[in-house]
Amino acid sequence: MAIYLVNTRPSTGDLLTAEADLRSWWTLQADRLPEAPPPDLTAADLAPALAVREHTTRALGHVRRSEAPSTADPAGLKWAQRAAPAIRELVRDGSKVVTRLSREGHPGIRLAAFLSEAAAELLADPAVARVRECEAEDCVPLFLPQHPRRRCCSAGRCGNRVRVAGHYQRHKPGQPGVQDHAGSPTRESAGTLVDDPPRVCRTPHRG
Repeated sequence: MAIYLVNTRPSTGDLLTAEADLRSWWTLQADRLPEAPPPDLTAADLAPALAVREHTTRALGHVRRSEAPSTADPAGLKWAQRAAPAIRELVRDGSKVVTRLSREGHPGIRLAAFLSEAAAELLADPAVARVRECEAEDCVPLFLPQHPRRRCCSAGRCGNRVRVAGHYQRHKPGQPGVQDHAGSPTRESAGTLVDDPPRVCRTPHRG
């Protein structure tokens, strides 16, 4: 979940600049969050989420470079959790009694606490060393690859463009061994790049 939060600030601009943006993103990520977005979000609910995003982005950058994060960022994530600690309460589910995690506070504070926990889990996970940037030219989201050869965040969009760009670079006129007239030998058959094995791309599942 933490990676999804960091990716709300791509190179094209910030995707979370108003409470309406937060509501849209919260709705989009509803199946990954513990509660649905409430109807009464305000500008005050946006600030805690942005603070967690800032701490997570900086700390993740350090950890990916095998550096220790500055003390301010882990402290910021800790205080976000303290503002709305998770409480395990007993509730009735039909004829059974089950436990449920709940938090108190305004919606933005509750959301920030959950996102902060997710960030802490990601940063402490050895898999964080595998987090990488998408290699598509105009796409920079981070993702956690399921396979070490995966280079793109999305097979259908970025993966195809990366493979096409790589194929063009290998076969453009002027490259050694490449002929640019019709009927010249190439490494493709019926439009299929035979030197590019199929890759299975999944959306990031951590953090």
